[in-house]
Amino acid sequence: MKYVHTNIITKDWKKLSKFYIEVFDCKIKPPQRKQSGKWLEQGTGVKNASLEGVHLQLPGYGEEGPTLEIYQYAEMDLMGEHTPNREGFGHIAFEVDSVEEIVQKIEAQGGKQYGRITKRKIEGVGEITFVYAQDPDGNFIEIQNWKRES
Repeated sequence: MKYVHTNIITKDWKKLSKFYIEVFDCKIKPPQRKQSGKWLEQGTGVKNASLEGVHLQLPGYGEEGPTLEIYQYAEMDLMGEHTPNREGFGHIAFEVDSVEEIVQKIEAQGGKQYGRITKRKIEGVGEITFVYAQDPDGNFIEIQNWKRES
């Protein structure tokens, strides 16, 4: 068994893909997807399912690593405001060299910082610097840097 991908549904898959490519150095894993038909309707349970999007290779993994799948359905079911403690999907996380630099990139690409950059020593592990941010669609991203204990 292995983990294969995380899916984000968006109103504009090209814009959101560009965000993850520019901020987190994700790479497109061809082919671009454009799918519809009875098979998709049956598998997803979405009536008249039709979607378009792409898989992005995540940094730190090779071509066979898990991907971030960003799709846009022809018909969207919109939801309310995102909060970090809402039931369901919470966030994705990236370990980075500089939390501050990535927050600047997030803001430059249309996302925003949500929490305050915070440091905390975790006994037996090291010190974490982290913050929650949001992509342009409001999905939460945890940005973290570890100074691990030896």
